Amino acid sequence: MRALLARATGLAGAFAAGAAVAHLTSIPHLLRLTSDLQRSRERILATREEERRRLRNDLHDDLGPTLASLAMSLDAARLTLGGEPERIEPVLTELRDRLATAVGEIRELAHGLRPPALDDLGLVAAVESLAEGAADRVDVRFDGDPEGLPAAVEVAAYWIVSEAVANVRKHARAATALVLVSRDADLHLMIADSGVGLPEQARGAGPGGLAAMRELAAEVGGTCTITSRTGGGTIVAARLPLAVPAYHRPPNGKGGRGHER
Repeated sequence: MRALLARATGLAGAFAAGAAVAHLTSIPHLLRLTSDLQRSRERILATREEERRRLRNDLHDDLGPTLASLAMSLDAARLTLGGEPERIEPVLTELRDRLATAVGEIRELAHGLRPPALDDLGLVAAVESLAEGAADRVDVRFDGDPEGLPAAVEVAAYWIVSEAVANVRKHARAATALVLVSRDADLHLMIADSGVGLPEQARGAGPGGLAAMRELAAEVGGTCTITSRTGGGTIVAARLPLAVPAYHRPPNGKGGRGHER
């Protein structure tokens, strides 16, 4: 009996020691993962603030003065019409051209906030448009109901597919490509090709590589992974949760988000 107890005690000690060793060996991995997540979050926040600053500058420095100048020109046109009506035609022609330019600037700003294709075509048709011509043969499939997706998830899905398809065009030299979008509790994306695989520089952390797609997914609480082998094609897989944090306006009335991820 004592021998059995001693053996059991020894096994328990060995198990505890093994567990402790396993825990210690996992600590560096956990620290690296935490550090990677922190860096990713910092890049997301920095990118978001840069976009807000760019939008503010575009509105304040470009579009605002353009609209103010148009208002002044309209006043001048009104005076010209009253005093020298024969000179009004070239004035109105110039105003029309400048107004067309201002409309183009507004459309460009709106495109930066949300791709027009999502509202004009819907996510499925927008994805089909992105994928067209990416390979000799492209198959786009959607499983599930595309209606009622959160706006942030739609935008993230669109840009992830856009980035992945751009990589297929640039690097894959693929005969076939598949874009699969499916919906259950989450939205799942898979972009696969039969090409030569991505070069190392396209797999890295640059703005055109995996990091861009990963951060798009992370902004809505999701994940994105890439698998690529030389001569073995590439697969981009993303999971985007459909329950995204709600927007809350701060008490001071300025824009912002009530939840930090």
